[in-house]
Amino acid sequence: MDLVERFLRYVKVETTSDETTEVTPSTPTQMVFAKQLRDELVELGFADVVLDELGYLYATLPATPSMENVPVLGFIAHMDTAPDASGKNVNPRIIKNYDGKDIPLNADTVMQTSYFPELLNHVGEDLIVTDGTTLLGADDKAGIAEIISAMMYLKEHPEIKHGKVRIAFNPDEEIGMGAHHFNVELFGCDWAYTMDGGEVGELEFENFNAASAKISFKGTNVHPGTAKGKMVNAALLAMEFAEQLPEEERPEHTEGYEGFYHLIGMSGSVEQAQLSYIIRDHNRELFEARKQNILAIAENINSQYPGACEVVLKDQYYNMLEKVQEADEENKKKNLPSIIELAKQAILEAGVAPKVQPIRGGTDGAQLSFKGLPCPNIFAGGMNMHGRFEYVPIQSMEKAMMVVVNICKNIAK
Repeated sequence: MDLVERFLRYVKVETTSDETTEVTPSTPTQMVFAKQLRDELVELGFADVVLDELGYLYATLPATPSMENVPVLGFIAHMDTAPDASGKNVNPRIIKNYDGKDIPLNADTVMQTSYFPELLNHVGEDLIVTDGTTLLGADDKAGIAEIISAMMYLKEHPEIKHGKVRIAFNPDEEIGMGAHHFNVELFGCDWAYTMDGGEVGELEFENFNAASAKISFKGTNVHPGTAKGKMVNAALLAMEFAEQLPEEERPEHTEGYEGFYHLIGMSGSVEQAQLSYIIRDHNRELFEARKQNILAIAENINSQYPGACEVVLKDQYYNMLEKVQEADEENKKKNLPSIIELAKQAILEAGVAPKVQPIRGGTDGAQLSFKGLPCPNIFAGGMNMHGRFEYVPIQSMEKAMMVVVNICKNIAK
């Protein structure tokens, strides 16, 4: 089975995650897919194939003879697709030798180059697109297909020396839970890479520090006819709170390394109200300052209306950069290559210019890095992810597969 055939088969299995279920995996379809992958890995001859009760799948490609002392590397991808769009009954289509024109997905849906100009970077390539009614699932079934295909390439080319390689596929990345139950000790790697990036060439080892903030407001509701000096309107307190956060530091006004406060939910009445924010910044000091600003605004409101405002802050993940840098320092002491330079070289050897950029979001690799497994993120090739305009160039997937092969080959050298 080749890379494309493998990918097309995977995307037809529904694996949408659901943040409301509070179980792991969050949807039963993910476990169905995990069992299918487990059976496939066993059939393909992988060693140490383990699927745990939470839907985490691990396997091993043994080292070639005399390569047992090479550092153990890992490659990771997630099985779930985003709940932002339907992942049921995915019907992919291949557009051969893309001509640079708008792409009709169905009678009512057209992917326009004026809206998605990055399509023009892939003229002459073969694109896998949706039928305009679902997402595609390249995020991250492209990563799964690339990792397994790379392992099979190494098995079929015994002249390529490599150390022991571990692979893992996890559920619930799209709802921020992918690394929570990942067994780093069982995985047993010196370091790893997630194959979960987008455009060809991407290499990411900086991400946001992230927190959530739930701000609750208590009001005093009395009849409006006799409300003077008595009524405290919780909904208006919530509006007052939101207005004190800087408008220019919302996601729609930021880019690159700029952080933000993002209002993701609100509800309210006179009696009670609630705001839900996510807080993001690449810089740890600025991140901590943003959280303190939230608390300061609440304190100011409480100085006027005692006990009216309560804040619950929860850190979600941190910037992996510091852990990757620490790992590179340790590798230097051991006369081992930088895990970043190793990836850059592998990307170059696949015929692609590395595109190093910060992730304006999170990744399983961030949480895994703080669990003791340094884990940068490499491109898987998917574009316009999480929606019906998602697509992936076949040539990008092939290059991603060869990046995995090159990393394994080069560390053995």
